[in-house]
Amino acid sequence: MNFSRFLTLLALMLALQAAPLAAQQLVVSEKPENISITVYRAPGRGDRAINANWPQGYALITETRTILLPAGDAMVRFEGVSEGMFPESAIVTGLPAGVREKNRDARLLSPQGLIDAYLKREVSITRTNKATGLSRTQNVFITAGPDGGVIFESDEGFEALRCTGLPERMTFAKQPADLAAKPTLSILTTSRTAVTATLTLTYLASGFDWQANYVVTVKERAAGEESKLDLFAWLTVANGGNQSFENANMMAIAGEPNRERRTDQVRPTGGALRIRCWPMQRTDQVPYNPGYLAAIPPPAPPPMAMRSEAVEEIMVTAQRRNGAMMDMAAPVAAVVAEQEDLGDLKLYRVPERVTVNAKGQKQVAMIVQPKVTYDRIYVANARDYSDASAPISYILRSKNDRQNGLGVPLPSGKVAVFENSAFGPLLAGEGDLPDRTIDDEIEIVVGQSADVRLSVTEVRRSESRQYWRAKISNARDHPVTVEMEITGELAGRVKGIRKIDGVPTWRVIVPANDEVTLDYETKSS
Repeated sequence: MNFSRFLTLLALMLALQAAPLAAQQLVVSEKPENISITVYRAPGRGDRAINANWPQGYALITETRTILLPAGDAMVRFEGVSEGMFPESAIVTGLPAGVREKNRDARLLSPQGLIDAYLKREVSITRTNKATGLSRTQNVFITAGPDGGVIFESDEGFEALRCTGLPERMTFAKQPADLAAKPTLSILTTSRTAVTATLTLTYLASGFDWQANYVVTVKERAAGEESKLDLFAWLTVANGGNQSFENANMMAIAGEPNRERRTDQVRPTGGALRIRCWPMQRTDQVPYNPGYLAAIPPPAPPPMAMRSEAVEEIMVTAQRRNGAMMDMAAPVAAVVAEQEDLGDLKLYRVPERVTVNAKGQKQVAMIVQPKVTYDRIYVANARDYSDASAPISYILRSKNDRQNGLGVPLPSGKVAVFENSAFGPLLAGEGDLPDRTIDDEIEIVVGQSADVRLSVTEVRRSESRQYWRAKISNARDHPVTVEMEITGELAGRVKGIRKIDGVPTWRVIVPANDEVTLDYETKSS
């Protein structure tokens, strides 16, 4: 390369370095105009309750925001997105030239976030002398924190924050640029001209979940009438994040979408400082430190005892309203989620806009099916009983079809069963209901009945056989149906025993205030 060409290249490089770069303009979108949330259940949760601290399901969130986009390069910040956002799933439409780059700001503005941002940097600390009331401010250098405590260095040496007993206040020079007050998604884009753009942001976020909560109210029946119950289900949606979604269109998906598993999403950092101090002096020598005491959570208050007059008032009210309560069935629903088909999945759409609060749950009526026909069946397994008579559990059984008053998909959930009594509907039992499609058999386990009892006695045994006697007693004033499963291999055919779901079962109707007996033999193992 000749010398003149070298000088030309050098001059060009210096010119490029000296040329001012195009300023990157900042556009902040603080609040969405329209928002839709579609919640998916936690995969594999089964009959376990929703994780209250951080729900393990996820949601598809769609937001509409209107911004004034300047000409040239700009950074657009979407504030208030869900803290569980999967940034790689974010799609932004409506930009003139699309998205060049996107980033999620995962550091939140908080006491913990400020200490973390100013680690190895200088801040000011102000202390007030209780005796004189005078305040003293000095510059200190944060050397450790925020997890487990904050250590700073001053002219007097190393000290721990809030461990001197003096009121302390820490002051920061400015807010760090990488700390946001809310979880934020930022994108880089370019526009040839200034334009007002309506943007649609769609993304997946963790920290959500939903489940169905069923309320079954067993109705009274007259002699000769079919047994009926009212089936009511709440759609319970949980939001584990710190962001509320106001006036949102809410939907829930029942089923298991084919979604690849991924690592847990890193939640944005932030929160309060958790400081613990271990004093070196005697207890009476340690000055009062309100900051230290505030850092220790108070113990849970003891349960408040109900006053006797309050109990009496409740009992009197129940007696006065006895007639009305006897007629009370399932809860009354003002708004009911509408069920739609979504391929092999089921979608439940709330017809009105709702607010899904941060760290909260939202309940909307989901299924309302009055007057469902059912059978009350007492069930037992012979291996669980001995010659001592014991209560038998009972279930409510029906078929999910229109003939029995159902014929709707039933997502899995918790079930509370109420029975009528002289004091109105009372809780009879709680159980679980797995996913049930149309035409499936439904069984709801309620509890045990002390009026229907079973004993199973080994009468004798030989080398090849065991001889058993099962006795069922019914102290109720009407007949009951009992199904007793028999474990082991039967020795020959026994009248009254047939296979139900592949299991030898004695199905018998026990008359009111009576008992029945079955003798059978099984092969010795």
